[in-house]
Amino acid sequence: MYNFDIFADSAANLTDGMVAESGVKIIPFHYIVNGEEKLCYNADRPFEEVAKEFYTELASGADIKTSLVCEQQFIEALTPSLEAGRDVLLVTITEALSGTFAQATKAAETLKTMYPDRNVVVFDSANASLGEGYLAYKAAKMRADGASLEECVKWLEENKYLLNAAVTVDELKYLKKSGRVSTIAAVAGAILNIKPMLKADGASPAMLTVYAKERGRRKSIDALIKAYTEHATKEIDDTVLITHGNCKEEALALAEEFKNLGASEVIIEYYDLCTGAHVGPGTLAVFFFGKDRRTPQEVAEHKKRLLFLRKKQTQ
Repeated sequence: MYNFDIFADSAANLTDGMVAESGVKIIPFHYIVNGEEKLCYNADRPFEEVAKEFYTELASGADIKTSLVCEQQFIEALTPSLEAGRDVLLVTITEALSGTFAQATKAAETLKTMYPDRNVVVFDSANASLGEGYLAYKAAKMRADGASLEECVKWLEENKYLLNAAVTVDELKYLKKSGRVSTIAAVAGAILNIKPMLKADGASPAMLTVYAKERGRRKSIDALIKAYTEHATKEIDDTVLITHGNCKEEALALAEEFKNLGASEVIIEYYDLCTGAHVGPGTLAVFFFGKDRRTPQEVAEHKKRLLFLRKKQTQ
């Protein structure tokens, strides 16, 4: 029996199979469609079924809003583990994309007063979708091999910026609605068939930033492949993960490209609903371990922050 449980918010985008295999416990975001509140992840329904419904509604013009996981929801989810005498590792979507990390941190502070003998660690994944999820999954695999909570957290801190992400969207209107591009840019992009390329950057907290703009769908998909060929390494593993906004055939074709390039395994899942509302149907995202996303200056700043936190923890 493990002495700590691993949780992730549903933005982690783990497949149903990965959840079952790893034992990672999922805490769902919610979304509201035409006034009705629904779960972004429901353990009683296949995620593919939930996601198809979501992206169909989104494409039909339904008014969809997402809400973060609040402090009380985290408290309710983590309490059973603490009451059972187990510590907790909670992996969240990057702080820059959601207030969820802040809510999780508040919940952890509250729970530590209630269970002073237990340890609750909130870990910012510096990523989203399966970038977040794969880190939680790797921690669970380490746990299964006997690693302690502290060892898992140390590994996550050392490797989270090696988890690369590249994303392309099909329509700019969803980014416009979320405030991530202007109306003028969205209209111009639609006219010119511009597809922005996004990546998880090396900042702290990490952002999804535009790093290129491609003309047309084929070129944007080719850019995802280029991101892999230029940045992937096999030092940790050579798995590629693909998430998609209800464009499964394109995801399957892309998977074959990565297999031809030497990926030993390709995992495909519908794109997480929480951030999917902001990027829309037709989104394709790839995740893989590779080169450090940070500049040398960002690496140095990150090390300083870690030293400060560790010093503070020992005081």
